[in-house]
This record gives sequence, C-alpha cells and structure tokens, in this order.
Amino acid sequence: MKNRFSKSFIILGIGLILVLGIFAFVKTKTVYAQKGVSKFQYLEIFSDALDIIERKYVEPIDTKKLIQGAIKGMLNELDPHSNYMDEKSFENFKTEIKGEFGGLGITIGIKDKVLTIIAPIEDTPAYRAGLKAGDKIIKIDGKPTSNITIDEAVNKLRGTPGTSVTITILRSSMQKPFDVTIVREIIKVKTVKFMKKDDIGYLRLTQFNESASSELSEALDKLKKDGVKGLILDLRNNPGGLLDEAVNVASIFIQPGKTVVFTKERNEKNNMYLKSKNMSVSEYELPMVVLINGGSASASEIVSGALQDYKRAVIMGTTSFGKASVQTTFNLSDGSAIKLTTAKYYTPTGRSIQGVGIKPDVEVKSGEIVYKEDNMNIRESDLENHLIGDEEKKNITNNQISDNKTINDNITFSDLDKIDFDKDLQLKYAYDFLKGILIYGKKTN
Repeated sequence: MKNRFSKSFIILGIGLILVLGIFAFVKTKTVYAQKGVSKFQYLEIFSDALDIIERKYVEPIDTKKLIQGAIKGMLNELDPHSNYMDEKSFENFKTEIKGEFGGLGITIGIKDKVLTIIAPIEDTPAYRAGLKAGDKIIKIDGKPTSNITIDEAVNKLRGTPGTSVTITILRSSMQKPFDVTIVREIIKVKTVKFMKKDDIGYLRLTQFNESASSELSEALDKLKKDGVKGLILDLRNNPGGLLDEAVNVASIFIQPGKTVVFTKERNEKNNMYLKSKNMSVSEYELPMVVLINGGSASASEIVSGALQDYKRAVIMGTTSFGKASVQTTFNLSDGSAIKLTTAKYYTPTGRSIQGVGIKPDVEVKSGEIVYKEDNMNIRESDLENHLIGDEEKKNITNNQISDNKTINDNITFSDLDKIDFDKDLQLKYAYDFLKGILIYGKKTN
C-alpha cells in the first residue's frame, strides 16, 4: 500500500455550502442537474439532517463527532479496506508503518461482518497467547464488537504498555467462545528472521514495513557468505504492508526491469506498471521455495504472485488470503486522514487474485509431524559379532569423542527462535524439495 502523505483531501463542510449563498448554490446545482448528478441535492439532505439533530436531539451534541461519524459511514459503504482515521488513529498508523507501536501484535480485518484476526505477528503478546489467523473477536473487554470499525477496534486493543485487555474469541475448532487476557507491550516488529540448515537458507518475512527489503538484503548477504545453495522464503501469516516494499523484495529475486505488479485505477489512464529494480543483493540463480497460507495477504501475494508467474520459485503451502487492492492515504486538514482503495493490482501475467488468492504450485496442508519409533526392526548393526564397516568405525569414533552432539548441530540461528524443520510439515516439504533439486543438479552422466 503506497502512502502519499503529501496529498490532501479537503472535506466539503456544511458551512461552505451555506457560505456559497442561494444564487451560487442554485446555479451550481443546476449545472450538476444538467449532467445528471444529484450530489448537491444529497448534501442538502445531509445539511437538513444535521440541522435537525443539532436542534432537536435530547442532549447537546458534538458536531465534529457527528461529521466524523458521517465520514466513517461513507467509507464503510465502500469496501473493508477503506476507512477513516481520526488524529490518534492516523498517528498510530504512521507509527505502525515504521515497525514499532504499542499493543497486542495482531492484524485484524472485517470478515463476514465480524472482527477477525488475519494474522498474529510473531514475538508479540498475541502470538504468545496462542491467537490464530481466522479467530473471531466477538468482544473486547466484555463489549460486543458487532458493527465496530477497524480503527475503533485498533484504538480499543492498543493502549499503555503494561495494561491488559480481555478479548473474547470464537474459534471454529472450539464449541464455545473463550476469553483471553493479554498484557499490552511496545511492539517492536523484527521484520526478517533467518537461519541456515545444511546448505539451505531459511528467511521469514513477517511484514512489509519500511525496513523489509533492506533487512532481507542483509540477511541474504550473510547467508550467501555462509554458502547456501537454496532458499526458503516464508511468507506465512504475513499480512502485507507497503506496495513499494513488495516491489523491492521481489526485485531481490527477479532480474531488473521486469514487471512485478501492475495496478488499474478507475481512470485507466493512471494505470501503473511497477518494475523490478536493480537491488544490491541479487539471488536469481538459487533454487527457491516460497511458503504461503491463508494469512499471507496483500504485499505477500504480490511477491509470491510475481515469483510464480516468472517461475522463479515454487510456491508451496495453502491458498493465500486474496487481497488484490491498493490503498492510498489522504491527509485531511484537521490532522485526520482517509485510507481509500484507489486501484486493483494484477500479477505480471494479468491475473487478478482478488477474492481467490494465490494458489500454491504444491499444496501442503499445515501440520506437525509426529514420529513414532519403530523398535521392531532389527538392523545389521544389532546382530552380535556383525562385520563392522569403515563408515561405522568412523561413527563409533566420533561418538566417543563427542557424546553431547545433537541432531541440530548443523543449524545456525539469527536469534532465539526455535524453527523445527523436522516437525513443521510445510517447512519440511520445502526443505526436502530443495534438497532433492540440489542432489539432482549434481547428477553425473
């Protein structure tokens, strides 16, 4: 989502209409009537309604609050991603883009008119509390969330670090709703996490904020120096972010000058073709798997869609969220803003994934692998006085030298994350797939 904070959108206030005077108003309305447009007629109705409310409501009213409510109502009639942000919400929005904010650490949306978690952000209170993509938030601190807007929900969920909020969750796998009390923290989102197992590099991108492509480039540079020969890019539960950063991330893996995404506005004269840039780190030569799921949205779908269209990577996992629209932020004169859907985007081959998502090349359901030890089989090495081979001698010697050697000695971590290649079903598929490609590439004639 590209932010154009330099733009401004001035609200046509009721006072302005009154100042125009009867003659000017009638003249303007006549011009619009000739064009078959009744905009000013509706504004006159709005003015009448506002006047009645101000004069007749049982208690004094805040006119600004009414006008803000009217703007929210207008935007609610459009689509789930167009909304009004008051001054506080707008400041929160700008802070979140920079990758640090106070709250729980979840991305939320309205699905089937219910406040729904799109994805929890890793290493946050919400993630540690076990909240999942698809969970429905039906109450916040005991108050129902029916008819709540996204910004209203954000304001209720965020707050002073150290304070708590109780949310009531409805989960499809549970028979009854349940409460989760979470203590708010300053959310410092670590955008990129990486590690290496054998000769496979693993990169997890948690969101597309202002530092996404630079952090990813730095991680790739370290992995490249460490001699990786294949890459796994994990975009699971990545809710998206900035359009520019989606293009920058795709540019790391696609040769310069190729279309990453193109957007169509209502006026097709303003269509844009966003092409890959010449990034400092280029990894087009390495075999690659991209992992996605239902929590992969927006910018994640731009990247995975482009890599899929160019056959640059094998897309693996489950179908993504299906958001293919671009939002632009317009400043208003009082410090508030509106976030408006201004375009639809398409993958390089012209696919629209709005509402359908990116379908993986290899579908792998999420799951945890449970290993069952089979003690019934007897191997040659179990036989008494068996002939000891050369490799077995080496193994015996190595075990005598280091009894504390673990199965994960060949894994290096960038932080304290415990990413388990042997239990995460989708990740294991991706790893085994790349290992097979690398082995096949070494075949001799």
